[in-house]
Amino acid sequence: MENPDNKTEVVLLACGSFNPITNMHLRLFELAKDYLHETGKYNVIKGIISPVGDAYKKKSLISANHRVTMAKLATESSDWVQVDDWESRQNEWLETLKVLRYHHQNLASSTPANSLQNAVPLIKPGRKRKQEANRYIPAKKNQLSPETKGVPQLKLLCGADMLESFGIPNLWKLEDITEIVANHGLVCITRAGNNAQKFIYESDTLWQHKNNIHLVEEWITNDISSTKIRRALRRGQSVRYLVPDAVRAYIEKHNLYSPESEDRNVGVILAPLQKYARGCKQEQTL
Repeated sequence: MENPDNKTEVVLLACGSFNPITNMHLRLFELAKDYLHETGKYNVIKGIISPVGDAYKKKSLISANHRVTMAKLATESSDWVQVDDWESRQNEWLETLKVLRYHHQNLASSTPANSLQNAVPLIKPGRKRKQEANRYIPAKKNQLSPETKGVPQLKLLCGADMLESFGIPNLWKLEDITEIVANHGLVCITRAGNNAQKFIYESDTLWQHKNNIHLVEEWITNDISSTKIRRALRRGQSVRYLVPDAVRAYIEKHNLYSPESEDRNVGVILAPLQKYARGCKQEQTL
């Protein structure tokens, strides 16, 4: 969508564990918004935080209910960033591309109800199973166009670590990466020590769509991470000023992060690795 100033309207979507959400997660949105506005080409109208569901099976991942609640507390004071719990409510892990399609469909629909009417069931063809409320996915890619007239561009907001995870075997499908960068685009916040430009250069897929990948240099460096927050909490150390006060109070109230919670999903293979590795084995046996 273009406004009267001929600027393309953009919605930023950040997917991830948010375990817990930190001040750095919130800063990603502000950094991306400043960068896009300074190009003179874009007008960022909305930011969406989409915590992953429990079925992702990542080590130390606490309940999605807690993670979503903390994210909502963290964004209470924001007038443009909000939390969406659709992804976290799904019974199965969903690829990031499907989350992008879902939100693009919502943007393209006049009401959320219209979005659901056009949804495609998650049930595989040939299998008889009662459809559940949380078992739908957005319309297929040929039913959605990122250039639909009047619809803001939806871009995936991420850190350099997510960008570089594209190179981890069996973590992402190549066709998913291609559709993400070709149809939506990335806004990637680079941290000190990351060489995102080199990673793009070494990937034929990313290089082909490099003009749709925005690298944002973080000049005021901030090395806060959820992993470091959890480590401090396990050791009884203060995390004040590293996470929003409301999030810190919530963590303390529910005693969320402990040595026991850190061992959650230990030995369990990450959902995408399970899915894609299994698919590769099936192809090899054909």
